[in-house]
Amino acid sequence: MLGQPVPEAYAWKVVKNRTVDAARARGRRPSIVDVASFETRALHTAVDPIGELEESLSIYQAITQLPERQFDVIVLRYRLGYDTATTADLMGVTVAGVRSTARYARRRLKQALGLDEDERSHGDHTN
Repeated sequence: MLGQPVPEAYAWKVVKNRTVDAARARGRRPSIVDVASFETRALHTAVDPIGELEESLSIYQAITQLPERQFDVIVLRYRLGYDTATTADLMGVTVAGVRSTARYARRRLKQALGLDEDERSHGDHTN
């Protein structure tokens, strides 16, 4: 692994592949975000827990439809909480590449979820 041009990017690919392999071995659908859709921490404080769960499932379904690079950026940045620089290191791309990819991914997610392109959320400002 250390002989790879970008060891962090290689490690990220290994983690993704192992996750897929493990899911398939258990007869499950291979997706890094499957478990996230059933997190209940936010549901305990939600005014409408069922609505919150439906929204989360829609978001995670939309994420799984993203192209691989966009999927990786969204998972690393917004699901796992890595900052832009760390995400860039893990993926073996530039910081500008992560920002650009995140922008395109968010735009695609907004379209998939039927959200107004002009509507700004707090998440849009966390590049």
